[in-house]
Amino acid sequence: MNTYHIWTIGCQMNVADSQRLATALEHLGLQAVDKPRDADVVVLNSCVVRQSAEDKVVGTLGLMKPLKQAREGRVLALMGCMVGHKTDDLRARFPHVDTFMRPQQYGPLLDLLGERMGLDWEGCVGNLAPERPSVTSYVPVIHGCDLMCTFCIIPYRRGRQVSRPVDEVVREVELLVQRGVREVTLLGQTVDAYGQDLPDAPDLADLLYALAPIDGLARLRFLTSHPMFMSARIIEAVASLDKVCDHVNIPIQAGDDEVLARMRRRYTRKEYLDLIHGIRAAIPGVSLSTDVIVGFPGETREQYARTVDVVREVEFDKVHAAAYSTRPGTIAARRMPDDVSAEEKSYRLKELDRLQAEILARKNAGLLGRPVEVLVDGRNKGRWQGRTKSDKLVFFEDERDRLGDLAMVEITKTGPWSLQGVPAGVAAPV
Repeated sequence: MNTYHIWTIGCQMNVADSQRLATALEHLGLQAVDKPRDADVVVLNSCVVRQSAEDKVVGTLGLMKPLKQAREGRVLALMGCMVGHKTDDLRARFPHVDTFMRPQQYGPLLDLLGERMGLDWEGCVGNLAPERPSVTSYVPVIHGCDLMCTFCIIPYRRGRQVSRPVDEVVREVELLVQRGVREVTLLGQTVDAYGQDLPDAPDLADLLYALAPIDGLARLRFLTSHPMFMSARIIEAVASLDKVCDHVNIPIQAGDDEVLARMRRRYTRKEYLDLIHGIRAAIPGVSLSTDVIVGFPGETREQYARTVDVVREVEFDKVHAAAYSTRPGTIAARRMPDDVSAEEKSYRLKELDRLQAEILARKNAGLLGRPVEVLVDGRNKGRWQGRTKSDKLVFFEDERDRLGDLAMVEITKTGPWSLQGVPAGVAAPV
């Protein structure tokens, strides 16, 4: 066993899980390769939040079958939210898969590899923070979710909320900064519920205050938040700490109270809008993103229109919109018929996309000619790219090596989804 390949689909938490598994495999002496056909160990990290994601996982598992047969001893593992408490059905459907791992539970694969390699993996594997992180890095701080929204499979796959102690998170972020990380995003399915299960009940604000003094750390972000837990203390921490980005992701999912109740979201439209107004009053210039589900069971065109009204009123900086997808095992799947047609869902998604494009084109146009601070995190088609503190994607050209820099960029071109510019003080090309 010399090489590994990890294929990942889904949320930022899945990305973080894959990075940590990669660290464990490297501690065992394996090296990453770009293509699964070149790997001795192939891992698929799955997502089942929507049917489209699950379909991609199933298709990729099918593609792996001939690869598994082509090399004797090759290990194929499935991890992530497709794997529940029981794996009998998965084993019957995919007999070519050697082992199955629930989210964050790497033991089954490490046990198998340790046996084949003659190693005690627990003696080899240390801290799982990425060994060679990029400029930005994800740090899970709370796993699982206790809320049981009727549409969501995550609590059944990732379990109950479990927070990591503050000092443990601080040590990991310090280590990542020593390895070159400039920006950290704290992750959780309900990240603003952080700490409720810990002995001293610290909250997300306490964690932000503990991390902000770390030398070399330029920025802090967090996601995903839930309106129930976004407290005045957390908002004050975002407002008062320079390193915490003035960007808040706070899903609404629907703008109609009856739909919200059926989703079991535990807030009303008014309570959500009051929270948004409070955030904007405390953090002038804050950027806001949200998640929306269209076509939830029983959602009428009139109820959907109330979601559109919220998007139009708030003018979010980003809307992650998705059509409702029945997830077997959820409360909605058991009790509510999926009675909104695929055509109607598609219409609603396209309308939301058009509205969001109009809002962002107008908002981003206001940045034309202005300098913005960009944390440079990579290159794309010969240009440097990075994000502002408000999470705007910016591209610019510069012959110098700018990776990891906090660069001042003057915006020369705007669009709804990204910005373009030149280093401040450099004339734009004619």
